[in-house]
Amino acid sequence: MKFPNKSFEMSRRHFLATTGSAIAASALSTPAIGQTRELTIISNRGNVDQRKALETIAAAFGKEAGVSVSVNNMDHEAHKTAIRNYLVTSPPDICFWFSGSRMRSFVTRGLFEDISDLVARENYADVIGNTLGSVTVDGKQYGLPTGGILWGLFYRQDTFDQFGLTVPKTFDDFFTLAEKSKASGLVPMSIGTKDQWPCGGWFDHMNLRINGLEHHMDLMAGKIQYTDSSLKEIFDRWEALIKADLFTPNHTSFNWDPAAAALVQKKAAMMDLGNFIKYAFPAEDLSQVRFAPFPEIKAGLEQYEDFSVDSIHMPSGAKNKDAAREFLAYFYRPENLSAYLMPEGNVPARSDCEIGDDPILKMSLEALKSVKGTAQFYDRDSDPDLAQAGLKGLQEFMVRPERRDSILAQIERTRARIHG
Repeated sequence: MKFPNKSFEMSRRHFLATTGSAIAASALSTPAIGQTRELTIISNRGNVDQRKALETIAAAFGKEAGVSVSVNNMDHEAHKTAIRNYLVTSPPDICFWFSGSRMRSFVTRGLFEDISDLVARENYADVIGNTLGSVTVDGKQYGLPTGGILWGLFYRQDTFDQFGLTVPKTFDDFFTLAEKSKASGLVPMSIGTKDQWPCGGWFDHMNLRINGLEHHMDLMAGKIQYTDSSLKEIFDRWEALIKADLFTPNHTSFNWDPAAAALVQKKAAMMDLGNFIKYAFPAEDLSQVRFAPFPEIKAGLEQYEDFSVDSIHMPSGAKNKDAAREFLAYFYRPENLSAYLMPEGNVPARSDCEIGDDPILKMSLEALKSVKGTAQFYDRDSDPDLAQAGLKGLQEFMVRPERRDSILAQIERTRARIHG
């Protein structure tokens, strides 16, 4: 997934003053740890203010702990390739990555350090809850979750009021939304699939609503064939929505942000996306943004959602592991984690973090209260090569649903090659 690089529309001066005050107060509460040591951090943050927040936290830690800290920030997309190399050849002491399957692939290769001792010492389970599972493998923790993105349906309240639209509660309500939206000259469901990953989000929602979390995670792990009959209902229903013209025409020509612009400009009714959709809206319009969970499909099935969690890790090849553990504990203080997450606006992993007055973040936190379990996201939960083949196939299906059998057979060949 490509996530936005835009920052909140906030005063840099006010943000840094707030961050600095929090860090300074935190630093006063803990005595200096000892003599000068070294710590190297590799970051993948695209948000300018978030990078600055990390640098401020690192500098404050260095001063308090007597550690010389260097922070190296990489382009978010380039980092996805670079981490495969630097974890082996020249690992830093701290790095940022994704939880779930993408983390697990490095754990199985012995490239991330077990930090279960730190998690137990700091009683993190008490403030993280179920999200701790996103960094847990075989009962051990290999990182700390930082913040997450909750995926669901977004819309403008004023658009719905103007055109008399109703939030879909069941699958059949999608067809009502399609009819009323098109009659009003609106695209019912805005989507841009040029980068393919939005197709994965739609598939995740359908499978979680039809087959549940356990089936979905087994599919992501390669334990279920893509030609299995359990997937038939997903593609039958999805094809019906495609034929009802629910989605943006020529959606393969657009990335997520032009598709979101249609929602902002009242040219579309809804959009299936993560809480970062706020970056598409001017500040004065955010009060109109609403969140709704993907509709129920199979009655009685528990509510499961995609909640994509980022995380911070200590590579197993780190040269300064004591200092790295100290930094993890310092970084993960609620006031510091809050300051780090504030510019990007993701849902904090810690329940005791401040969230400010971000309306979309508040809606996401409220929606999470009813969620019984979470997946990460299609391309985070799958093997990278299988995810690539799957997203390509799902994009093709949205354009040519009549090719379903050949598309799924092609994805299945990739699954069989990887998982047997």
